[in-house]
Amino acid sequence: MPDPNPNLTPVPAATPSAPANAAPPAAQRGPTINIGDEFGTAKRNLPPVKVLILATAGIIIIVGIYSFLQRAKPQGAGSLDNVAAVELPGQNAVLVALTLTLHNSGEKPLWVHDIEGKLVTSNAESASEAVSAVDFDRYYQAFPTLKINAQPALAPEDKLQPGQELTRTVIVSFPVSLEAFNQRRSVSVVIQPYDQPVPVVLTK
Repeated sequence: MPDPNPNLTPVPAATPSAPANAAPPAAQRGPTINIGDEFGTAKRNLPPVKVLILATAGIIIIVGIYSFLQRAKPQGAGSLDNVAAVELPGQNAVLVALTLTLHNSGEKPLWVHDIEGKLVTSNAESASEAVSAVDFDRYYQAFPTLKINAQPALAPEDKLQPGQELTRTVIVSFPVSLEAFNQRRSVSVVIQPYDQPVPVVLTK
């Protein structure tokens, strides 16, 4: 039978659609990444504990040796050569003339700042500033024993050049009886130079 309408374009047959519940094609898998280890932790950023302990111990040893070798030392040395003591009547105290030899073993001048005496007995310790050099003659007149083997007074502001040595006398007083002084453990002259952290101590 002829087509009643020869000008119409034939409609192609519909293509059957995919079922609604059909699974999409599987995605192509890439390489897997293990994120079990965290790289921001001390385990990943620091060396082993044993290495840290050994390194720290080595640094401490080096610093200790350097500090020991570079520790402050007295600028001078010498000896306490003579001790003469007299009792001050009615005062339970003694007056002591200490004659010493002082040597400047440093590389720069030694300027005397302070001078004191130090006494150690079986019962206690005591310290006393040196009397002024202008009073020496008065003490020598009152107590001639102090002048035995005495030398010129060591006074603040005295100066020793590097390598220089001198012999001087210091007079101090201690609040003990003459008997207690004679039974002392030690007596010392302590000389503190300017600009030095460690005093020069001469003991007998």
